[in-house]
Amino acid sequence: MVDAPNFQTEMRQLLRERVIDTARRIVCTEGWGAVNMSRLAKEVGVSRPVLYKEIGTKEVLAEVVIRRELDTFLVGVAGALAAHPDDVHAGFTAAVDYTLRTGADNTLLKAVLAGRTAPDTTLLPALMTEPEPVLGPAVAAVTAAIRAQYGLAELSDAELATRTEILVRLALSHLFQPTGPIDMAVAQIDLVITTVFAR
Repeated sequence: MVDAPNFQTEMRQLLRERVIDTARRIVCTEGWGAVNMSRLAKEVGVSRPVLYKEIGTKEVLAEVVIRRELDTFLVGVAGALAAHPDDVHAGFTAAVDYTLRTGADNTLLKAVLAGRTAPDTTLLPALMTEPEPVLGPAVAAVTAAIRAQYGLAELSDAELATRTEILVRLALSHLFQPTGPIDMAVAQIDLVITTVFAR
């Protein structure tokens, strides 16, 4: 017998999604500095204590918003790898291409990077310098996807994670600080992929 969905759990999840959607919209239209918990509670239609109980601080909210965005990227990365089921080099190159092209059009990422000189740049270190919520989860997820897709039994888990991290860091660097056309960035990373996954 399947348990019926828990109403309270469903309502909490719905509230959480609504908070994240609202915060994302504000960031994309006005910047992270315009996000505050009082405004967010009012726009979502809950009290501040309820909002703090469900989400926590504004810093935690930043991580939650970024993590959901990352999860969307990772679905696309897994799809790019799956499109090249027998070629890790081609798969990783396609994943990098997907990441850079999708990132270039991502309204949240553009809003955060455009706000580098704003008074409240909380989202920048969360994206670019801290291991959480982007780098650590991205490396873990991509490593797991590569293992599942390609096996690579000759590499230990630690070796695969190290090689993946090199490429994820490089892709994120191009994503956050582009210096030229995407095709050029993909070509540069492709050179490293050739070395990292030489067989």
